[in-house]
Amino acid sequence: MNIKLRLTILSFLQFFVWGAWLITMANFWFGTKHWDGTQFGAVFGTMGIAAIFMPTITGIIADRWINAERIYAILHVLYGATLFLLPHAESPNSFFYIMLLAMCFYMPTISLCNSISYNVLKNNNLDVVKDFPPIRVWGTVGFIVAMIITNLTGNKATEGQFYIAGAVAILLGIYAITLPKCPPQNLIDKNAPLAEQLGLNAFKLFGNYKMALFFIFSMLLGAALQLTNAYGDVFLSEFANFPKYADSFVVQRSTIIMAISQVSETLFILAIPFFLIKYGIKNVMLISMLAWVLRFGLFAFGDPQGGLWMIIMSCIVYGMAFDFFNISGSLFVETTTEKNIRSSAQGLFMMMTNGFGAVIGSNVAGWMIDKFFTHKFSTATELATYLETTPDNPTFLGILKNSFNASVGPDGVLSKAVMMKNWHEIWLSFAIYALIVAIAFAVLFRHKHNAETMAKAVDNSGH
Repeated sequence: MNIKLRLTILSFLQFFVWGAWLITMANFWFGTKHWDGTQFGAVFGTMGIAAIFMPTITGIIADRWINAERIYAILHVLYGATLFLLPHAESPNSFFYIMLLAMCFYMPTISLCNSISYNVLKNNNLDVVKDFPPIRVWGTVGFIVAMIITNLTGNKATEGQFYIAGAVAILLGIYAITLPKCPPQNLIDKNAPLAEQLGLNAFKLFGNYKMALFFIFSMLLGAALQLTNAYGDVFLSEFANFPKYADSFVVQRSTIIMAISQVSETLFILAIPFFLIKYGIKNVMLISMLAWVLRFGLFAFGDPQGGLWMIIMSCIVYGMAFDFFNISGSLFVETTTEKNIRSSAQGLFMMMTNGFGAVIGSNVAGWMIDKFFTHKFSTATELATYLETTPDNPTFLGILKNSFNASVGPDGVLSKAVMMKNWHEIWLSFAIYALIVAIAFAVLFRHKHNAETMAKAVDNSGH
């Protein structure tokens, strides 16, 4: 089989086994288990916790002792097996610990997948800059396909999403063993200080005001990056509780609507070189932050009928919001750090965004949603008014029974309290947060744009 095709399959499956549940887990959590938002925020933060330390540990192992494709295969088999355990968790706490274990196995495979691809391409005398991007884009395609399969098979609120991902992850582990060998490189001197071996020498960058400011803003924006992954699909799905929206396409195929975000991501990647060379890193990062304001703001005012265009536009804007910051931030690190700590600095950038930022964002968002934006309804009249219908509406009564396992008593009191999240206020608060970060970044961060230097960096990055 053609080596580029084999790596394309690797990239496709790498993100398929994540996309099968990442966007729809909230539907299982809130819709099927009826667990609370604070605990969900913590569960979603497990990705950030794992991203803080696991890539470093597995990177050292792959560099010193075990072939990269072997440790990659082992991690995916363990990840798949752990996903099979998830649906059997009987409490939020047990779900949290099982998910944390799953993320410890999965998160390091993202960087390992890239490392394996680079290694194999170089060993086959292929151009990494030219050949890797078309391979990597199939990872996003795999994520999209997994989302669609989960939706069309009726598994977006069931344990089936974890079984789909788990089975494919185990198959991916077996497939990885057949890839060309990627033996340890031993690039780090065994006698080097422990801090250097762990990449901790990059932390000295915090002594530079400009770099410290960049990493702080990376963390602040990283707190926003995962919010739509965590809550986007359940937000669209909960329109089903409104009788007038219950049968809409958005409700029935919410995951497909969310997939527009991933399609947008692949398209905006193509626009990055133009924007970076013309406007510079700071302005591109600022555009990303303003795009996050639009992403959240459009969700806040969108609905499946008259506001459907806002939901779709929000998904389109996502590509700019996500890609522009991640890639421009990576290039900023590439062009402003010394060569001997550049790799460690890139790891620090990822740690601040996908690690600390994601953990803080997930936990604070979950707490805020529970504390300020979840409303409790005890009577049918109050709930019906909130859902823009009447207490005797047949669809409303059916939703009460099927979605909330509740009924209306003779006095109009519900048999059990119904909890509803106010998504308009939730997304609006996220938009305000992103706007504050954008304004602060525009005022505090100083960076001079050099078009010639940036053009060279973009060419070297392969974008």
